[in-house]
Amino acid sequence: MAKKGKKHQEALKLVDRSKSYDIEEAINLLKETAKANFDETVEAAFRLGVDPKKADQQIRGAMVLPHGTGKTQRVLVFAKGDKAKEAEAAGADYVGESDYINRINQGWFEFDVIVATPDMMAEVGKLGRVLGPKGLMPNPKTGTVTFEVEKAVKDIKAGKVEYRVDKSANVHVPIGKVSFEEEKLQENFAALTEQLVKVKPQSSKGIYLKNVSVSSTMGPGIKVDVSKYR
Repeated sequence: MAKKGKKHQEALKLVDRSKSYDIEEAINLLKETAKANFDETVEAAFRLGVDPKKADQQIRGAMVLPHGTGKTQRVLVFAKGDKAKEAEAAGADYVGESDYINRINQGWFEFDVIVATPDMMAEVGKLGRVLGPKGLMPNPKTGTVTFEVEKAVKDIKAGKVEYRVDKSANVHVPIGKVSFEEEKLQENFAALTEQLVKVKPQSSKGIYLKNVSVSSTMGPGIKVDVSKYR
């Protein structure tokens, strides 16, 4: 633990906490401060000028990053008949009905994302208390409740990410791995930022992108200047 603490302190010395960096400079600095002995995830964090208590300001959605996240998501699809076959052909890791509902109730969670066709939601909804707290419940807003099963599975496998504002008006989204080329991380960041600006609620007043930073799993947060996106 002491060794990790020392590395983190060394990384902190490289970051000017009072400065907001251009995204290009921020990514270069992030790579320099990533000292872990594994390929760390790069995350973007946004503090938004919204009030999550208001229904029309509860920002939530999904998008496919230009260069993915560097992680292959395990997809479970609840579907039957032709839609089940479609899911299998699209590359879903698990496809089924009540059999997987029973397994989840027994504590099985060997998946990252659930996709369900609308006609399966009456059954899948019974898992709300189990899936909800883990953020795994399928939702139409994120494209995981749909009859377009093939597209849903392929988008997730291609690097689809979900974004959702929390109670403190923050949004945290992975945008790749430290091993990614700088340009790919920059483009993923730009695409995500532009998407969040696109879904800005009309009722949101004042500064929308209040505070933005990027960080690696074990590295310090680096503030990003996003004035060009405002």
